[in-house]
Parts: sequence; structure tokens; C-alpha cells
Amino acid sequence: MDKLQDWRQRLYIIIFFTNTPAGQRFDRYLLLTILASLVVVMLDSVDTAHQDYGDLFMALEWGFTSVFAIEYALRIYISPKPREYIFSFYGLIDLLAVLPAFLALLFADAQYLLIIRVIRMLRIFRVLKLTPYLSQANFLLVALRGSKQKIVVFLLSVSTLVIVYGTLMYVIEGPQNGFTSIPKSIYWAVVTLTTVGFGDIVPNTALGQALATLVMITGYSIIAVPTGIFTAELANAMRNDGHHMEHPCPNCAKAEHDNAAAYCNRCGHALFPHRAQEPDGGAS
Repeated sequence: MDKLQDWRQRLYIIIFFTNTPAGQRFDRYLLLTILASLVVVMLDSVDTAHQDYGDLFMALEWGFTSVFAIEYALRIYISPKPREYIFSFYGLIDLLAVLPAFLALLFADAQYLLIIRVIRMLRIFRVLKLTPYLSQANFLLVALRGSKQKIVVFLLSVSTLVIVYGTLMYVIEGPQNGFTSIPKSIYWAVVTLTTVGFGDIVPNTALGQALATLVMITGYSIIAVPTGIFTAELANAMRNDGHHMEHPCPNCAKAEHDNAAAYCNRCGHALFPHRAQEPDGGAS
């Protein structure tokens, strides 16, 4: 019994940790196996390769699936807290790396969902000792949370614009010029406003072309707005790193502020309730 416990403990250290030579070798071999499985899935999606080597690809995919299934079951078996692992981020990703192969038995195209195994490559940050770089991602998360309200307002404004532009173009051009419905006209407005311009629908009348010109100019004028919002919040997050306090704003619920702040730098609301000042006791 003690030998079995010692074996599980050693296996747990090898599989879940990278601070030993054996653990590093295990993770490197695992990453190479994941990469090889991704190459097989991508090659199998090529018609000529699938026709010539379809059986070989299927055998390799089931081989990789078997390896990942055994690894997943082993992780559950040796984990001190199996439930925590199963419902953790990596636990769910490890499960999703196996499920598409079995779904392919019912739906043939489901095998291409095996490409989700690429998410398992995130382990490369741990294997190559790049974990400190992940801490820098916190700045991006803080900036996204800080700019959430502004970006929502921006998206609502843009959505209103494309609805108005699309409806106007439908009225101006009509079905005879390809604008068969308001939703399709809104699709044209989105494509034009974002400066993509597929060219599958184009205005033919002078008034429609004038409106298209206005939409394109509007697109160029607003394309930098979300970038500016996010950049400003990112700079603010980096500037306040280690120099902020955790105190939610009573109005907009922003969590972090400067240590000496009395008002929210997002909405301007007072962070702390004003205290009534007692009158001086001196003579009037």
C-alpha cells in the first residue's frame, strides 16, 4: 500500500509539476504530441491528402486520442483533489481534447473540432518558465474592465449608425440594385463602415454612391476610437500598478483607484461619503 502511495506521489509530481527533470521531459513530450495531433487534423482537412492517406490519418487521430484519454484518466486518478482538477481550466481543456473524437462517431465533421487541442499548448508558458509573462496579461484585463462602459456606448452608437445607413440605402437603391431587404442593407453598411468592402453589393445611383462615400468617411473617422479608449485605460493601469487602492466606486463600481483619490477617475463620483464638519469652537 505504501509503495502504491509513493508511486502515485511520484507520478503526481512528474505530471503536474515542472520543477523536476522528469516533469519537464513529460511536458515536452506532451507538447510535441499535441503539436503532432494538430498537424494531423489540419492535413486531414486537405481533400487530396484525405483521399490518399485518410485511413492513416484516422489511425493516428485515434492513437493520439487514446494517449490523451489515458493521460486525462491518469491525472484524475493521481490528483489529490480530482473534482478541482476536473472543473479547473486545464481539466476542462483536457476533456475537450478527447470528446470531439467520440463525437465524430455520430457527426463526421466533428473530428475537426480536435483543433481545440491547440489550447493545451498554453502549457508551454509553464514548461519554458514563461509564467512571469502571464502576469503582464493582468494589465490587459484591467484595461478591458476599465474601458468596458465606454466600449459598450461606442458599440451601441455604431450599431445605431449602421441601422440608419442600411435603412437609408435600402430606400435609395431598393431591391433592383441588390439591396433586397433592410437586414441585407445593414450588412452592407457594416462591411462598408468597417472599411472591409467585399464588393458583393454596391450602390448604382448617384445618391447611393454619395451615401456610401459618407459611410466610408465615417468608418475611417471612428475606427481609432476603441483603440484610443483601450490604450488610455492600459496606460492608466500600468501607471497605477502597485499604487492603487481597492475601493469600489459607489456609482460605477470601478474597483481600483489612486491611493490619494477622493473621486472616481471614471465617473467623478465621490469615493467616500462626506462627513459633516463640526463648527469651530473659537469665538465668532
